[in-house]
Amino acid sequence: MGKLLGAIRDNKVLWLLPVVPAPLIAEAAAPGAHTLTFLLAILAIVPLAALLSLATEQVAARTGDTIGGLLNATLGNLTELLIALAALQAGEYLLVKATIAGAIVTNALFMTGMSFLLGGLRHHVQEFNRGAARLQVALLFLAAFGLMVPSALADMDSQSLPSSLSVAIAVILLAGYGFSLVFTLGTHREYFAAAAHEAEEGAVWPLGLAIGVLLGTTVVVALVSEVFVASLTGASAALGLSPAFVGFVVVAIVGAAAEMTAAFAAARRNRLDLSLGISFGSAVQIALFVAPVLVLLSHVIGPQPMSLQFWPGAVVMIFVATLTAALTAASGHAAWFIGLLMLMIYAIFGVTLFILPPT
Repeated sequence: MGKLLGAIRDNKVLWLLPVVPAPLIAEAAAPGAHTLTFLLAILAIVPLAALLSLATEQVAARTGDTIGGLLNATLGNLTELLIALAALQAGEYLLVKATIAGAIVTNALFMTGMSFLLGGLRHHVQEFNRGAARLQVALLFLAAFGLMVPSALADMDSQSLPSSLSVAIAVILLAGYGFSLVFTLGTHREYFAAAAHEAEEGAVWPLGLAIGVLLGTTVVVALVSEVFVASLTGASAALGLSPAFVGFVVVAIVGAAAEMTAAFAAARRNRLDLSLGISFGSAVQIALFVAPVLVLLSHVIGPQPMSLQFWPGAVVMIFVATLTAALTAASGHAAWFIGLLMLMIYAIFGVTLFILPPT
């Protein structure tokens, strides 16, 4: 526990931890102050993200960057999953689909691009495991194709698509994700292993403490996320934001705050394999795990089954993000300008959704 307190003392971002209860108090004391609660929830996630990042670094130092990146992506995506589940129960399917599409594009473009930018400004040129990055991009192509088929068929056929098609595709995507874990963590683990790293001297935590902090922080993030979802509708209306923009940009960035903190810190330390393991791995998890799970759960908790049919603009954005990730992963090298180009593509998507949201 002394090491944890020392880390909090040395990290100024963690000094914001006392703010964490603020959105919970605001929701109880002023239920109608949606905008205030919304902003406090965003502020509370910042130190929680930093704490999650710190604990993940400790675990990754012992398990390797591949498992460390997978662990961080899994815990980080829990926020998006909880937000999407709340919207799913309310029948806000446009918000759910915007959250899914936004999480994929944000992780593949914004998080990767910012990692390249921050890491490149410090280390000039960085190298990463090209084979691991290519596999993640191949999985993204599988997801993009799975989302494209029902959307394309819906545009060509005036009749509504049967829900069984989305269920079948969801099962295939889940199977693809499961087999990818067997491939990367089992049969071909040595091919995707990154170089081992040691935790910085004086910052070594017991493994039990690191895992405990990861789990405990994830629970608190889940509680704050519930407050965030409850205030989302009122705050977005007051701020003049469409549900598509809120899901695609706001929810995606806030929900991935923990992963972004870890990915950016890893890139600055020249550990780009861990950074890409988080960004690409998180995008793959959203596309091949979270999205199919939400489709299946909509038959249980939703007012009606949700399909994998996205609006055409979302499909194009996902495909362009996947293509951009493929081009950047082909070389095995990264520099700050490549990251800046990826950020510009993401900015074009955001501006387009803000000015011309889908109907």
